[in-house]
Amino acid sequence: MQLSELLQLTVDKGASDLHLRVPSPPVLRIDGTLLPQENMLSLTPEDTIKVFEEITTEEQRNDFADKLELNFAYSVPNVARFRVNVLKQRGSLSIAFRLVPLKVYSIDELGLPKILKKLVLKPRGLILVTGPTGSGKSTTMAAMINHLNENQRRNVITIEDPIEYLHPNKKCIIAQRDMGDDTRSFSAALINALRHDPDVIVVGEMRDLDTIATAITAAETGHLVLGTLHTTDAAQTIERLVDIFPPAQQQQIRLQLALVLEAVLSQTLVPRIGEGRVAALEILIATQAVRNLIREGKTFQLNNAMQLGSVDGMQTLEQALTELVRSEVIPQEEAMMKSSNPEHIKKLFQQAVGVR
Repeated sequence: MQLSELLQLTVDKGASDLHLRVPSPPVLRIDGTLLPQENMLSLTPEDTIKVFEEITTEEQRNDFADKLELNFAYSVPNVARFRVNVLKQRGSLSIAFRLVPLKVYSIDELGLPKILKKLVLKPRGLILVTGPTGSGKSTTMAAMINHLNENQRRNVITIEDPIEYLHPNKKCIIAQRDMGDDTRSFSAALINALRHDPDVIVVGEMRDLDTIATAITAAETGHLVLGTLHTTDAAQTIERLVDIFPPAQQQQIRLQLALVLEAVLSQTLVPRIGEGRVAALEILIATQAVRNLIREGKTFQLNNAMQLGSVDGMQTLEQALTELVRSEVIPQEEAMMKSSNPEHIKKLFQQAVGVR
């Protein structure tokens, strides 16, 4: 099967990923499950080399020869865009395609909490979208940018590795910078974005001290900054941001975070009843009480603040999962599997349906 047919199959089957790895047949990830395409031949080293040469430029091939790693975006006209990662394993190439739909879905279409609409219209501050790889962070972020684009006139600069969703100018003017093609580093791109009269800066990944420090400074100086981290909950996110700094600076960073943070949205994807997946979000809103906890280093109390903060739009992951079960969107077994405290989920669900 030709690559174009494989990528079309990925779209047609609703897969999130396509894996080409020797000596397996092509493998699709559908609703989180890896499914080898048993009706296809196992791939040879020559097969993956052929695909690699088909989808890359000479410059990209030279970059891969130097680093043995490569990330880039690949488009199939009228079909979809893909985020591609290439690496070497046991002497052969392994290629992973992550599907990025051409359509940017709205917050409502994705079933995301409505408070995300309010958050992305904030004039300044720091909003963090967190979760493990493949948890839908990019899709949530794109939906938020789309809502901003439809409702306010802002100058938006994104820094991505690589660019995934494409945003046309609506009410906003949007510049999307691709790591590698348009810039060499997140920190340098972020510093230069500040000189480009931005209202909103989107950082695809806050992965190092310089990027995090500049993002916090940008939020302090009156910009709205959206960023992603590979953390699983709000408390871990705050601690990760603080711990990356030298001990002598950590108290100052806590003070700065307490001032600029607007929200932490930590998400995971859960299989729906029937088919597909839905995002379950833990939501931390920077109320005055939350800012005090961050300032005082009491991040272990943030979970209690979220449990009691529903009037401010907050919720724990367990509360989000319980609501999805109660609404018959996901099965209770999946909710318990996604929670680090399954007994708490069970208790919350019993309370929700009035069972002792």
